[in-house]
Amino acid sequence: MTRDVVRARRMTPFKEVVRLLDHHRISGLPVVDSDDKVLGVLSGSDLVHGQTHRAGTAPSPSLTAGDVMSSPAITVHPEQTVPDAARLMERRGVERLPVVDEADRLIGIATRRDLLRVFLRADDDIRRQVTEEIVVTAMRLPSDAVRVAVHDGVVTLGGRVEARSQMPELVHAVWRLDGVVGVMNGLGFRIDDRETPVLPHRAGSP
Repeated sequence: MTRDVVRARRMTPFKEVVRLLDHHRISGLPVVDSDDKVLGVLSGSDLVHGQTHRAGTAPSPSLTAGDVMSSPAITVHPEQTVPDAARLMERRGVERLPVVDEADRLIGIATRRDLLRVFLRADDDIRRQVTEEIVVTAMRLPSDAVRVAVHDGVVTLGGRVEARSQMPELVHAVWRLDGVVGVMNGLGFRIDDRETPVLPHRAGSP
């Protein structure tokens, strides 16, 4: 995310918002209150709607950022993963996500460009993180228990885990890593810990 965020207040005049976007060469910005809590987001398309709010006339001098912003804002927290943020962005059709703290105060902004940079991550870096942080540290498996191959962000998993229940856990953890665009699951397992135990038959029972 970008921490140095260009922002507007609810009462920032329309023309000042236009100047901010032009000066910083950005296509949108968050609108915040006096405590830096995000009230909405303002984009170039919002400005166009504001300019044409009266057919054939210029915007009113009293028009402000609060009048033309999209609200409520769709926000994320810094601990959310890049894939989750990208999916939210795509699902809601937005170009930027204000990043807020636990009090909903603005601390940064994530744009589509920021997220795309993460997906340019080197395959070797992804493979190393899968093996060291997930297979060995999180799953507590030997480093050679799971074969990890990565090509263009697609992770292929092979080998065998200890228990069947570990398979979805491992795959889900890999999916959430920055730079991962797909997971091919070729894992096997040693113990099927999801089987329903068969109770012994008692004499005299039907």
